[in-house]
Amino acid sequence: MLICLCLLCVILGLLAWNTISSTTMWSSFGAPSHEPVTHENMANAELTTLAFGVLENIKNGDFESLAEIAHPNFGVVFSPSATISLSTNRRFSAEQISQFATDNNVYVWGLNNGSGEPIDMTPVDYFAQFVYSGDFLNASVIGINRIVRSGNALENLTNEFPGIKFVDFHIPGDEGDSSDDLDWSSLRIGFEEYGDSLWLVVIVHSTWTV
Repeated sequence: MLICLCLLCVILGLLAWNTISSTTMWSSFGAPSHEPVTHENMANAELTTLAFGVLENIKNGDFESLAEIAHPNFGVVFSPSATISLSTNRRFSAEQISQFATDNNVYVWGLNNGSGEPIDMTPVDYFAQFVYSGDFLNASVIGINRIVRSGNALENLTNEFPGIKFVDFHIPGDEGDSSDDLDWSSLRIGFEEYGDSLWLVVIVHSTWTV
C-alpha cells in the first residue's frame, strides 16, 4: 500500500511539473508580448519601407529606379526648404527624373535661404546639396507622418499636400536637441495614394533658416 501511495505521489508530481513547464513555455514563446498588428501599423510599415527605398535610390544615384515610384500623373516636387512653394519649387515628371544622371541642364529649384537668390543647379548638383546632404539612411530620429523638428520657416507640407503620408529622416547637430542646435537637417519623403498604391510626390529638405 505504501509503495502504491509513493508511486501515486511521483506521478502527480510529474503531471504538475509538466503543467507548469508547458505554461511557462507558452508565456515565453507562444503568446506575443507586442501590440496586435493593426491596419495602421501595416500601413506605416509599408510607408517606411517605401521611404527607405527612395533614400537608397537617391544615395546610389539610381534615378531610373527613383522614377518608377514617382507619381505617374503629378510627378515629384523638390523643395530646398521646409516652406513649400508650388509656384517656385521645381516639379519633374517620372520621365524627367529617370534622366537626371545625364541631365546637364541648369534649373531654378527655388530661392536660397537668407539671400533670396535663385537656386540654379543641375539635378545632380541639387541632389548633393539639397537632398542627400547627410547620411539620412542612418538618421538617428525618424518621424512617421510627424515633423521631428522645425526651424523658423513656415511648415506647410500638410497644407500643400492634404492627406500626405510622409517620413521625416532627422539628423541632429552637434548640440543635440538643445535650443543651440542650429546645424540639424531633415529630409522628408512624401507620398500620396493613387490607384490603391502610394506614389512619391514631394521631397523636402529642411534645415535651420535665418
